[in-house]
Amino acid sequence: MLTYSFASIGSDSLYQHLYKCIKNDILQGILKPGTKIPSKRSFAKNLNISTITIENAYAQLMAEGYIYSIPKKGYFVSDITNSIHSKVKLKSETIAAAASTSAYFADFLSNSTNHANFPFSIWAKIMREIISEKSKELMTNPPSGGILELRQSIADYLYEFRGMKVSPKQIIIGAGTEYLYGLLIQLLGHDYTFAVEDPGYKKIAQIYLSNAVKCEFIPIDANGISITHLEESKSDIVHISPSHHYPTGIVTPISRRYELLGWASKSDSRYIIEDDYDCEFRLLGKPIPALQSIDVMEKVIYMNTFTKSLASTIRISYMVLPAHLLERFYSKLGFYSCTVSNFEQYTLAKFIKDGYFEKHINRMRNFYRNQRDLILQCIKNSPLSSCVTIKEEDSGLHFLMNIKTSLSDDAIIQRAEQEGLRISCLSQYYHNTASSSEHTLIINYSGIESDKIEEAIRRLSKCL
Repeated sequence: MLTYSFASIGSDSLYQHLYKCIKNDILQGILKPGTKIPSKRSFAKNLNISTITIENAYAQLMAEGYIYSIPKKGYFVSDITNSIHSKVKLKSETIAAAASTSAYFADFLSNSTNHANFPFSIWAKIMREIISEKSKELMTNPPSGGILELRQSIADYLYEFRGMKVSPKQIIIGAGTEYLYGLLIQLLGHDYTFAVEDPGYKKIAQIYLSNAVKCEFIPIDANGISITHLEESKSDIVHISPSHHYPTGIVTPISRRYELLGWASKSDSRYIIEDDYDCEFRLLGKPIPALQSIDVMEKVIYMNTFTKSLASTIRISYMVLPAHLLERFYSKLGFYSCTVSNFEQYTLAKFIKDGYFEKHINRMRNFYRNQRDLILQCIKNSPLSSCVTIKEEDSGLHFLMNIKTSLSDDAIIQRAEQEGLRISCLSQYYHNTASSSEHTLIINYSGIESDKIEEAIRRLSKCL
């Protein structure tokens, strides 16, 4: 039986300390792949702590892919090495591990937000009001799906700005999308095949593979994920970002969206996971309606987060389940505790309800529009203008930059690092070999300080 000491855990909660202990043993190879770890009840008895603490620690480990569960058999250690480093050939992982972002003059890889833009005074004001008005509720355990006030505020927001008519009951709150994807895999089943976009956001494939489910990589074309290749893959679940694909920026047109819904309608086991990450930041025109808003067959599971729209350290995400999956969710997974504190939930609920969130988004759109325009102008005024082509879709907080160069992508990245720049190339986001010979940089600009942009572009010009 595993044994850990809780004598000196610092500021960590019990479950956070236990999570870190088990994670460390997995990373150090002390807990081998396939090893069965103790049941929640026996582990709690052995450590003399509550089963809720064990439950929350296991939930976090599952969400991050360190362990997985098999119904009626228990919890097992994932094969991290094989699942991530061997199956998912994404060289960008080495970039992330090479150095912390603070070591760079400018970080064009990070999608973090600028902390100076967070509405601290309003957030603090609401927190004080919540403490005064909700003292009893703050000390009450929330429902597993989250408090009703936040789910109602999100439902109202989705109706107003994403064209979605959903009940608050359909909304499940969680601490980060990684955690919610872990729940979703348990809900839908490990026997299904999950399809992801190729190229695509690297962490999505890692989550699926490390949760011991089969993952297919489907190529995309100018309109999004290929329906032909999706059909050929025999996949059951497809994960897409139709309103702003990362990293290409492609926006899936309405015709392809209906094709996707048609694909899903052919089998009861088929579902579409719509990842609507950073949908709020369409910089020109109105936001594109969500795929879920035109789904009449209840085939779309909608995912979103506040990490981009508010702050990368605010780990509040949510998913919207089709109504017919709710009973299955609560009967199968209702024992999970909500991983977001009441304090944060009530604060965010009021922030949205009182109109502060909408005002914040409008203000941030203006800020990022100016940020993008400044970067583009600096590129135009630099030697880069003669050797690059900009591709942008007016949505999301990054754009692509094609480069005419004889350098390899690895050489470009290495030269950039020597200049204090952290960058990534489109080729790094392909599971299968990139078909194009073009050299394309992905320029994330949400976390770049404005007064560093001109110098950062000068350094980038020097690299090329």
